[in-house]
Amino acid sequence: MTEECMHTIRDAYAARAQEYISLLGSMQDMESLDVELISQWAQDIDGPIVDAGSGPGHWTDYLRRSGADIQGLDAVPAFIASARSRFPDSRFSVGNLSRMPFAAKSLGGVLAWYSIIHIHPANCGGILAEFARVLKSNGALLIGAFQGPQSHEFDHAVLPAFYWSESALCAALEGAGFMVVESHKRTVQGRRPHLDVLARRI
Repeated sequence: MTEECMHTIRDAYAARAQEYISLLGSMQDMESLDVELISQWAQDIDGPIVDAGSGPGHWTDYLRRSGADIQGLDAVPAFIASARSRFPDSRFSVGNLSRMPFAAKSLGGVLAWYSIIHIHPANCGGILAEFARVLKSNGALLIGAFQGPQSHEFDHAVLPAFYWSESALCAALEGAGFMVVESHKRTVQGRRPHLDVLARRI
């Protein structure tokens, strides 16, 4: 993965930030099964959590109000500015997921909900390793992605994105220092298939 790739993703979202916030920037827009899964995951975390790729900030704020010690991190300044304005009691900062501003083994959880969909799976090793770096032993990662033919590119409203197969994502996480705990797949009519994996830092 190159810095140019990360900058391309950042700039594409920056150009459509307000539109994205309007369409997908509130908890009312989220799937109820996702809310249940992520809420339960956060309740089980021992220690601070980072919402890595927090976007509009709604997940960060929702989990904070639910009792989590969480902060949001995103590369798009417009997302962070909006989140700070809309959710003033929650913490947000601008940052790169490949070089997160956290000490090694300092976090209990990383939420990466559709945060790496625009990076070719072959180039995701560095970010997965960064997630592993900041998590303490037995810390938990919850990652969401589009499920489909491995590495197949498809058109996305903001920027081309990539599918992950369940087996490939689990293998990539294991290669980055995680133990896969569980995974879930879901298909909803009219939407792309969903995949999520819960893994713990070895």
